[in-house]
Amino acid sequence: MGNIIATGFNAGSTNGELESLEADLRALAEIGVDTVELGLTTLDLIAGGRIIRDRADRLVALTKKFEFRYTVHGLVSSNFMDPVTCRYQIDAAKALVELCDRVDARVLVQHGGCLRADQIVDRAAADIREREALLELAEFAKPYGVRIALENIFTTEPGQYRQTPAEVAETVKALDHPNVVALIDFSHAYIESTYRGLNFREQIAAMAPVAGHLHLHDSFGRPQGFYKGFHPQENTAMGIGDLHMPLGWGDIDWESIFGELQFLPGTVAMMEIGARYRAEQPESLERARGLVAMNNREKAIAAE
Repeated sequence: MGNIIATGFNAGSTNGELESLEADLRALAEIGVDTVELGLTTLDLIAGGRIIRDRADRLVALTKKFEFRYTVHGLVSSNFMDPVTCRYQIDAAKALVELCDRVDARVLVQHGGCLRADQIVDRAAADIREREALLELAEFAKPYGVRIALENIFTTEPGQYRQTPAEVAETVKALDHPNVVALIDFSHAYIESTYRGLNFREQIAAMAPVAGHLHLHDSFGRPQGFYKGFHPQENTAMGIGDLHMPLGWGDIDWESIFGELQFLPGTVAMMEIGARYRAEQPESLERARGLVAMNNREKAIAAE
């Protein structure tokens, strides 16, 4: 087996209840998916950093209905650089680690942090704050066997401070903790590289040696800017923003990337292509499995 062990899709609740998550999981099972990333913060499972036990028990019972390999996406709003909410976020993330263990998920996704333009004087402290929070979380996660996957995000507002994909990799390297890996979101890296005038392929290549989780979804690498489509489909029509399209709808050269880069052992190539594209999910699944097989073949050839 190669370093990439699985591929699949993300799933979540549409109304905060388990029933809609179950419907999503059942639809994915029907198209032959074997790995799912659970968006657990679409459900009311944690309150003030404490797990709501009866709801958690219901979640566990639901996940056991399926034969999926699970990973978990943490707070989409996560931001360990924020001095006001950092403590609350750590507490919530620790609760998510416990939930990971209960559903036998060994990866928890954590978004990289940011500062507003008016917080820019806090930049050095923010980087330190994020590293300290990640270290605390990783130490907590270690006995559970859960890896924290630090995801690269793109700039979302003028004057915002965010780490580039290569800088996210440096954060992971500096921590040098067995329970912290980088998460390459290829489309996020593409958008941020366009915005900053960076070389996209160089940025993801910098992340690859410490990457233990991947997010795949297509785009054209065009920053959102101030354009706001009335319907989500209008952004797609313009090719603008973080579109989360099926593989092949954008212009990311997936075959070239997976033929060139290698990742850490135990990596999952998770597609963030949701139910809006249910009709296209089977084709994306087939293509992703081909990418995984190609990447693993390249690793085997390199090892000979």
